[in-house]
Amino acid sequence: MANPRILIVTPEVTYLPDRMKSMASFLTAKAGGLADVSAALIKALFDQGADVHVALPDYRSIFRDRLAPFLKKELNAIQRIMPGDRVHLAEDRAFFYLNRVYSDYGGENTKLSLAFQREVINNIIPRVQPDLIHCNDWMTGLIPALSREGGIPCLFTIHNIHTVRTRLSLIEDRGIDAAYFWRHLYYVNYAEEYESAREVNPVDFLVSGVFAAHFVNTVSPTFLMEIIEGRHDFIEPPLREELSNKWHAGCAVGILNAPDPSFDPEKDQDLYRQYGAKDHAEGKKENKRYLQKEFGLIQDDKAPIFFWPSRLDNRQKGCQLLSEILYRVVSMYWKEHIQFLFVANGEFQQHFKDIVNYHQIHKQVAICDFNEWLEHLAYGAADFVLMPSLFEPCGLPQMIGAIYGALPVVHDTGGLHDTVVQLDVNKNLGNGFKFETYDSGGLFWAIQEAMKFYKLPAKTKARQIERIMTESVATFNHDVTAQQYIELYEKMLQRPLITPSFL
Repeated sequence: MANPRILIVTPEVTYLPDRMKSMASFLTAKAGGLADVSAALIKALFDQGADVHVALPDYRSIFRDRLAPFLKKELNAIQRIMPGDRVHLAEDRAFFYLNRVYSDYGGENTKLSLAFQREVINNIIPRVQPDLIHCNDWMTGLIPALSREGGIPCLFTIHNIHTVRTRLSLIEDRGIDAAYFWRHLYYVNYAEEYESAREVNPVDFLVSGVFAAHFVNTVSPTFLMEIIEGRHDFIEPPLREELSNKWHAGCAVGILNAPDPSFDPEKDQDLYRQYGAKDHAEGKKENKRYLQKEFGLIQDDKAPIFFWPSRLDNRQKGCQLLSEILYRVVSMYWKEHIQFLFVANGEFQQHFKDIVNYHQIHKQVAICDFNEWLEHLAYGAADFVLMPSLFEPCGLPQMIGAIYGALPVVHDTGGLHDTVVQLDVNKNLGNGFKFETYDSGGLFWAIQEAMKFYKLPAKTKARQIERIMTESVATFNHDVTAQQYIELYEKMLQRPLITPSFL
């Protein structure tokens, strides 16, 4: 029996396996963690010999930036080359001239989603004829309904909880024959018949994906349970109810994402000095000295550095908690030359700058716009990573930090709960510091716990960090994540994904 054919439908992908086609490694479109996990899953399936295909919007302008060394005629030939292979580009003028994956305008994103799904439904699925379809996020939320009507098993992955709603008539105006699968869509109000729903009853894209898919997963087990248990007010009732239905039917799980493979301190070209678990102490010292010099911080390789890697969004990321205690922490550990580095954009950035200017603590707090080189260097130099998020569907910085020996300080929620275990030196367990009460006092306590660890004898501390780095590399990687998806595919197909070569 031939290997089952898997079609992964995603609006984002970081990279593709080189052997999928000579141009494949240049097709990159990324806005967040979805791109990383899509790329890793595709690569893992492909490397194992699975018949895997990927559907991706044809972001010509984005791809052109990556294709500078190639001749223009080769760029124009992508559309002829790819469909015959495993990478299937959804072609529409809506994608061609974008300079990023998503627009700042909600209505524009709805149009992009409909254009993408129209091409997947009308052209790519008939061409590929998949045995299983894996859809990702609201941008693919209509496809599970088609899959359900056509009897093709479908997995729907929720990476974030954003959604859009629009009418059936608009969906059809964009070239999608929604009358074929309208019964499997989720409407804002109950829909008795097609005609009455067509003009006045909006379709919810994200909830439709959950409702119609044969199996659903979120990007962490705990975030899935938090939704089902109603622990987040911002989760709208329809999404919670449909996820609960899937969970109670045994058709919902949580599978953690993993960091991009480029986050490897032994190979990271952005570090001043590369290092591994065995020589992390010297490696981090040299990176720390370099970073301090670059950003005008106090030159002290014994100074603890806390790194803020996430966008400065006070609705989710908890930056207001740190703002309330920043000067208090700096004052408390003044003699230790405690330092904070922000590598993040966001509306709260100016608030931190105002605090730094008011208290004149420029030598201990550096605030920078996001920059990939600086992000990597900061992981290599920092001792701790701060993630006091109100909620976190998965989170990646806490995993990256642990891989680099920068221990996470986090709020105990979602993916942070699943990836950070309270450090217990006596039991030789754990990889970071968690606080349960979501307020500045909880964060202050966790920072104090981190500083207690930092002041331990050098050998004791080094032994723990070596263990944490080693364990993190083995745990937080795409091979582990991909294997869980492969097992889920096999469960849905009720047969092995890879046919043994001797059969």
